[in-house]
Amino acid sequence: MLLWAAVLAMAASARAAQVQVAVAANFTPAMQRLAEDFAAATGHELKLSSGATGKFYSQIVAGAPFEVLLAADAETPRKLVQGGHAVAGSQFTYAIGKLALWSPTPGFVDAQGAVLASGRFAHLAIANPKVAPYGAAAMQVLRARGLEQVLAPKLVTGQSIAQAYQFVSTGNAGLGFVAWSQIAVPGQPVPGSYWLVPQALHAPLRQDAVLLKAGAENPAAAALLAYLKTPAARALIGRFGYATESR
Repeated sequence: MLLWAAVLAMAASARAAQVQVAVAANFTPAMQRLAEDFAAATGHELKLSSGATGKFYSQIVAGAPFEVLLAADAETPRKLVQGGHAVAGSQFTYAIGKLALWSPTPGFVDAQGAVLASGRFAHLAIANPKVAPYGAAAMQVLRARGLEQVLAPKLVTGQSIAQAYQFVSTGNAGLGFVAWSQIAVPGQPVPGSYWLVPQALHAPLRQDAVLLKAGAENPAAAALLAYLKTPAARALIGRFGYATESR
């Protein structure tokens, strides 16, 4: 809280600035709300770009002018620091994601995920496991259930978790692995049917933030990272279906 108070004091005396933020697709709805609160508190404006973490990595290494990365994993920020593209010591976990198997059809997905072995669907949507951590987690679940080879012909792959969600919501896939935050909208019942995947079936979906070299001299970028650590921000993140670490 003392750090955030200091940041607010600095913000009050500084000219409002913009921050170019690369946001993992799953976290975009929460970040849009956080951006509103951050702007109200500091006057700074966030320019959000949503997409797959793996694609952001390639773009940042190629010189894209993002100043802050909110990744869907911990490994990508770590690689950026190691490669000299992000500021050492700035990485931290801002959210811990949850994976869900979802269908907009009520009663279709059971609470144990047994529908995966039922053969009662033509297509299963996942995010691209090569660039999207939630897609990699989905593949780990299929392997844990012994269904990777059986379901391979039915997979429909989106370039991000947002596209995987779109495949299911539009009916192009009967069900799919999505981020829990995409269907657990604050104040609304979860539509359709779902299986909240036990986290023991996949690697932890730790989502880390990092200050990129392009934002190293931008006080507004540092202010954003400080804000994400505040109790108010963590409470809002929790309402969007994520777990957070105590600080």
